[in-house]
This record gives sequence, C-alpha cells and structure tokens, in this order.
Amino acid sequence: MSETRIESMRSAAPAAAGEGRAWAGDERLERISQNLYLFHDTCQVYLLADGERGVLIDFGAGDILDLLPQLGVRVGDVLMTHHHRDQGQGLARASAAGIRIWVPQAEQELFRGIDQHWQARELDNSYNNRQDRFSLLERVPVDGVLEDYRSYRFGELEVTVIPTPGHTTGSLTLVANVDSATVAFTGDLIAGPGKIWSLAATQWSYNGAEGVAATVASLLDLKERECDRLLPSHGEVMNEPEAAIDLLCERLLALLEQRSQNSRLLEFRNEPYELLSPHLLRNRTSTAYNYVLLSDSGNALLIDFGYDFMVGSAAGADRASRRPWLYTLPGLKRRFGVERVEVVVPTHYHDDHVAGINLLREVEGTEVWAADTFAEVLENPSAFDLPCLWYDPIPVDRRLPLEAPITWREHQLTLHHQPGHTRYACAISFEVDGRKVLAVGDQFEGGAEARWNYVYNNGFHPDDYRGTAALLERLQPDLLLAGHYLPHQVNGDFLAAVRSRAELLSTLHNDLLPVDEFDFGGGDRAVSLRPYRAAVPAGRRLALRATVRNPLNREERASLKLVVPSGWLVEPAELGKVLAPGESATLEFEVVPLGASVRRARVAADLTVGRMRLGQQAEALITVERSSERTQQRPFERGGGRAEEADT
Repeated sequence: MSETRIESMRSAAPAAAGEGRAWAGDERLERISQNLYLFHDTCQVYLLADGERGVLIDFGAGDILDLLPQLGVRVGDVLMTHHHRDQGQGLARASAAGIRIWVPQAEQELFRGIDQHWQARELDNSYNNRQDRFSLLERVPVDGVLEDYRSYRFGELEVTVIPTPGHTTGSLTLVANVDSATVAFTGDLIAGPGKIWSLAATQWSYNGAEGVAATVASLLDLKERECDRLLPSHGEVMNEPEAAIDLLCERLLALLEQRSQNSRLLEFRNEPYELLSPHLLRNRTSTAYNYVLLSDSGNALLIDFGYDFMVGSAAGADRASRRPWLYTLPGLKRRFGVERVEVVVPTHYHDDHVAGINLLREVEGTEVWAADTFAEVLENPSAFDLPCLWYDPIPVDRRLPLEAPITWREHQLTLHHQPGHTRYACAISFEVDGRKVLAVGDQFEGGAEARWNYVYNNGFHPDDYRGTAALLERLQPDLLLAGHYLPHQVNGDFLAAVRSRAELLSTLHNDLLPVDEFDFGGGDRAVSLRPYRAAVPAGRRLALRATVRNPLNREERASLKLVVPSGWLVEPAELGKVLAPGESATLEFEVVPLGASVRRARVAADLTVGRMRLGQQAEALITVERSSERTQQRPFERGGGRAEEADT
C-alpha cells in the first residue's frame, strides 16, 4: 500500500491514570492503554497520544478540546470514520483550533459540499431513506481525504484505511498499531458482541437491507485482518473481536434470510469468480460483470471493473451513494495464483464498468488501456453531457487504436467500434483456450434474445445495431461476454436475430421520425457544447467548442450564437459554416464571465440552419469563482477554466 507521511502531531504530553478507568479529571475520559484514550461525547472520540502530540478519531461535539491542556496534549489532526452529525457536529471548532480534518474520500462532499447537498436533496415524494440528512448543518474545510486501502503516517503513528460500508455507504475503519496491539476504529460498523448501533442506517434504499449485507461483508473482511481490539463509535470496546463479529454476522444473516435478500452472500464471498475456461473468469459479484483474462505469468487483465461485490444499490446518485472497493481481489489471487492485476480494459465509460478503475491504479498499480474513441470521456468526464459518468477523471495509460491487434502477455486482443448502447463503446475480441470470445459490454439485453439496449442520450443512432450485426457476422465469435447477463454461445440463430432486430429498429425509427426532411441522427439536438461543465475565475476566458450538425436534407449554412448571462463577454458574436446534409463541424467560441461568483451559470447555443431557427439547442454550465483584481482588469488574458468538481 502507498503511504503518505504527515508530520502533524504537535506539542504537550499525556498524563492519565490506570488503564480501563475514568481519568480522575473528568469521568467522560477513559484510558484504554498507555497511549490510547476514549472520550464520551455525542459519539466515542478516541485520542491517540504520542508524547506531546495527538490524533483524534472522530470528533463529536468537540468537548475533548477542553481537556487537552490538562492532558498536556496538542492535537494536529482528526480522522473521521463517516459523515454523520453525531460523529462531527463540532468540527467547525476543530478547524478554528487549527486541527486538520480528514474525511472518507467517498463522503468528502458531505463535509465540504454540504451546502449544495442540503439545497439539492430531494424531499417531496422522496423514496430515498439513506441517512444523508443526518449530516453536518454547515460546511467545514477538508484538509485531506482518507483513500481506501492507503496508509498514512502521523508522526510515529501509522493508520491504514479499510473500506467498511454498512452503516453508511462511505464508512471506513482505521487500523493502527497502538501500544503493541492492532486496534480497529470501526465507526458504527459494530457496537458490541452481536450488536449494531443502528439498523435504520443500513436501509440505503426505500425498503431494502443493502447495508445489512454490506455490514456482514465488511465484518468478515475485518475479521480476517486479525485485530486485537475493536473500538466502536458507540457501544463497548471489544477485546475478543472474532467472537463479537461472529455473533453479529449470525444475527444479521438471520435477518437477511427472513427478508429473502442476499441469500447467496456467503456463497459469493467464498467463490466470487466463475471459471469459464482455464484462462477466463467471470466475477459474478460485480455490477456490471467484469471478466478476468489470466496469463501463465501470474498476471491478469480485467475487462471492465465497476462495483466489485455489489450487495445492492443505494438511493441517490451522489458520490457517497456509489462506493467501489477491491473486495474480491485477495480471493482472486489466492484461488487462481494471480500475482498482479496488470491491465484493465473498459468496454465503455459507464460508472458500473469503470467505478473501481482508479482504485486498481492506485492500490494495485494496474495500467488502464482504453479505446482511443472514448479515452477522453474517461479522462475528462466533465467536458461531456452524458449519463452515467464517473465523478473523477480516470487517467488512461495507453490509448488503443481500433481494428489493430494488441498484445498482452501471450494473448492478443482487438478493439472494435461498437455504438448502440452508447456511442463511446468498443467490443473486445480475443481467442482463449481454443475459443473466439467477444466482450460487448451493455450492447444487448436478454442474452440469447438479443434485445436492444439503446439510450438516446448516450449518442445513439438508429443504424448502430446494423453495424453490430455486421461485426458479429465478420468475427463469428463462439462466446459472447456481456455486462448484465450470463455468457452465452453464439450460433446462427443468434446472429440472425441480431440482424433482423437491427433492421427492425432502423425501420421503426425511419417510420416514426421525419428523417426524409429533418434528421437529428437519432437524438433530438443538432448542437452540443464542450466542456459541458467547467469552473473559471471571473475575468478569465474559457474556450467553448460547439459541435453542429446539419439536420436538413439539403446543403445549408448553420449559424450559431452563444447566449450568455448579462454582462459576460463572448467572442466572436456569431459563427457559421455551410454543411452538407448530416455533416458536422466544430465551431470555437471564447466566453469571459464578469461579475459576481455564481454556481452553474447557463450558457446556451442558439442555432439557425438555413432559414430554420432551431433556437437554444444546447447548454453548458459554468461555475464562476471569485476573481482577482488582475483578471478583472484584463478580461481576455489567456488562462482557461478547469473541470468542475463532481456534483453532490
């Protein structure tokens, strides 16, 4: 695991009485071991002391700060296990005292972006029971995020972050060696032998038990780490972790059984991978399925990697509702002799196929290889107006051309353009163990039924599945690998079904839409703006690229103007180009926002083609940051904007 060194514990030394007893100065403070203290606040706050320096695990209302001078300890950092208000309602006090605040990466917006969260959170007719409203009332500055599986050093103290979803989707456990014992600060994962602090918190959807299943998975993972002591946010200190975990898992599994949910949880945990052939596996726990190509060298290549060991989806679409982890990788290595996950190749950009890729890069050192046709979507998602984008950029280590064999170890793979489900997708063909295999991502639904799975806003064209039929007939694969249904054999009946359904889809669209006179190409807009989301200081220029399509059945001039908020500058005022029927072109504008800072100001592209005014066909969302005096005085100074952070 990577390690971040932080020299942060500052001045003063602890002095407390015997272990396991309340400190004489305040009955709320207990000494657990020589350098470890528990303070009873709105949650249990733990102090790890190192001479005159200290670190806090969770913060509560912050009353422990009143005792630190008497203890002779100065705290430099507080590490949060999750975002709930009882864990950190006093964090503003920590910030005012100069204490650095570290939060779970998955929940960072529920600390520093909580204002936007409170404004955006649905309330009327809401079926979202996640406890993301048991959050801070006001934002606090975040000095660092705690990334899953990473180790951090605070002076002589090393803390390792373990993802343990259950109480919340983004909850984590912090494992450290303190006074010669391995201790786990578990947040609200477990409250005592066989006890959990809240079952209500585990209902991540309207009426599900997703968090119950996640809690079991997290507890079993924690059990295998063989800690000496569990230290919960609420409940009792547990000096026999294995027995405490076993009893709680037994009770939670009984609850799941009565609810008829996640009945195969333990089976999937024990055998997450299905052997399709000696060198090809399917991860049957993931959403969407990811596939493993094995090399005799001990390396592995993954096709897609989204949500590993998925126990159910949480309501909402904010970052804290979508938590990837690497839960099945240890089992993959043990069971199949994998030494390293060397490469991952996605079939397309959707979050359920790529959510865990950054974790693979950071924890495993996995290289990301992606088709050149959508690598930019992975690396710069905020530039695109597309559904199912991941929150963060995914760096691509190698851009792969289409229709060119790529060698990985003893295998060869070829990527093929595969629009349909989304314009930004590829099919991946290879031969393994004597079979020709084609991975098609989400191109179809229903397995052998070959049902369409198109989405207009993904960039669909009615003729896309004709291209898919031609690709399948050319490649003649033996086995088809898909994201959401089981692998299946390809035969003549399947190829005929794909071909006939492709023709039907095209015919239906041509019959329903006025394509002889006016053709948007499958969507309903003739313009797109890029970047779709951006943040830029006031007074600094931002380049906007408009891709314009002539939807008419004749050559015409397409004229485009940008509509900007009052007081903004835009150059040029208008651009145009003569285009053939169905032809596209890119026109470039520069926008300079002036005035007050604002979140998501709207810029629209107003299009006229020939004598037909189509109006404001597309928009971009620009967040204007506080400007400096220099940028206000020189509005067209070169600079450009940066990608806007993912939304809460």
